[in-house]
Amino acid sequence: MKRYDLITPEGTRDLLFGESSAVDTVESRLLEMFRSRGYSRVITPGLEFYDVFMLKSRYFSQETMYKLVDPKGRLMAVRPDTTLPIARMTATRLRGEVLPLRLCYAQNVFRSRPGMRGRRDEVRQAGIELIGSSSERADLEMLSAALDAISWVPGGYRIEIGHIGFFKALLAGAGCDEDTSEKIRSLVEYKNYPELCDLLSEYTNSPAVSALRQLPRLFGGAEVFERAYELTRGIEAAQEALHQLESVYLKLRETDAAVTVDLGLVNHMNYYTGIVVKGYITGSGEAVLSGGRYDGLLAEFGFDAPATGFAVNVDAVASAVDAPVPAADVIVFGEEGAEMKAIEYIRSLASQGIRAEFSVFDTKEDTAAYAREKRISKLVTVGDTVTEEVF
Repeated sequence: MKRYDLITPEGTRDLLFGESSAVDTVESRLLEMFRSRGYSRVITPGLEFYDVFMLKSRYFSQETMYKLVDPKGRLMAVRPDTTLPIARMTATRLRGEVLPLRLCYAQNVFRSRPGMRGRRDEVRQAGIELIGSSSERADLEMLSAALDAISWVPGGYRIEIGHIGFFKALLAGAGCDEDTSEKIRSLVEYKNYPELCDLLSEYTNSPAVSALRQLPRLFGGAEVFERAYELTRGIEAAQEALHQLESVYLKLRETDAAVTVDLGLVNHMNYYTGIVVKGYITGSGEAVLSGGRYDGLLAEFGFDAPATGFAVNVDAVASAVDAPVPAADVIVFGEEGAEMKAIEYIRSLASQGIRAEFSVFDTKEDTAAYAREKRISKLVTVGDTVTEEVF
């Protein structure tokens, strides 16, 4: 039998020194920003009952989840998403809290993606959920927080915003069934214009079908709205979605934020209900931030409340952040009988913010050799007296 004791499972990896430091840097910065905006951190279990993710709308396919059985024979899932567990928690333990609720998190999610090249099945995410408000102000709060979450990353950033209601209105106007709607969604998401046109050629031409054909090309700046309004004349629900999106876009642009419009943002059609967002940083080909409004989700847990939020892929952002692991400032060697005095000395240094190592070597000479190799610039020897040696 082949042994797997020296490798990690597909889609996972070990994070060493600099990588771990970068993840810590990104996560700490995000959580501090979230807290500064009034969000409180929550932590959900790594294991949830499978039923949490198998709601009526089927937000996650069972093929993407890691599943197991508990000692009572009940089907469990390793957390593939954070928003659904937070929705469960809000509908139960936070049901009596004053709304809106501002919740934030930083934790791992696990999704099986066997077809993805260089896939990550274990991803560190940090994000926010703003629960209890359907107002435009809540959308502006979410989107401005999304901008703050990635605008500091070296090299540049941008966010793209859309409105899932626009896409749903076009599908309804075209009379697409559920299976065809999913095919169209996938083609629009990947901007596969030729195949989309082939699929829509089977439908009688109408304003909705014409607009669907153009959807992969409806991205850019303010000019997108003019084109979209023209394409959807007479489709009231689509025009209303455009009005909502345009109002938010123009307000965000007042701050000169790097924001573009993409009416082809159609991921998780059954999950989102309003404005959606994706965020990108230079050097990353995929979105490092995604989210949007999901007003119907909490109702499936018996608590009908509007909500919006986003998640940041901490691992992806960390890959763009230079966070070297600093060497200790000092190494402290305790002479025979003075070991505890040396440890107390280290505690005094720590209280001053100085990074110090306690030497586990038996001699000062071995300690000095180690310090030079590790590029530690100062050796302190603690005995009857305290002496310092600088390299």
